[in-house]
Amino acid sequence: MDSLDRLLAERACERVVIDFVHRLDLGEPASVAELFTEDGSWAWPEGERSVKGRDALRQYFGSRPADRLSRRMMSNVLVTVASPDTATATSYFTTYRVDGHEGGPVPPGSPVQVGSYEDTFRRSPDGGWLLSARVLHLAFAGPTPRPPRP
Repeated sequence: MDSLDRLLAERACERVVIDFVHRLDLGEPASVAELFTEDGSWAWPEGERSVKGRDALRQYFGSRPADRLSRRMMSNVLVTVASPDTATATSYFTTYRVDGHEGGPVPPGSPVQVGSYEDTFRRSPDGGWLLSARVLHLAFAGPTPRPPRP
């Protein structure tokens, strides 16, 4: 790959990383599945759980509680292009989340998750980049607080 092709592949993969959190926090969570290959997987070894396949991913992310308010901060996205059709990435995330949100401001609180993602990407037949695997590692974790009721 020449330098420009490598740079374009890195940027496309970074875009998928950011699009993932925007869809979860600000869009339609079930649409996150469209960022994965048909056989894509999402796993978190600490909980020994995984979801495999676009339909299962759509169902998993679509089952997010309707009253959940969340914001994820992404940083340190490092993409490594291995070939014209494959790449990997590591990124850090911090999740602020409140279940039971009924609107209005939320009292300040600590993040409920701090960790990293290990991603594997494949170029799709149309030339775009998709996640083929995402592994979540929680360096710090905690419960999801509910806002106080008046």
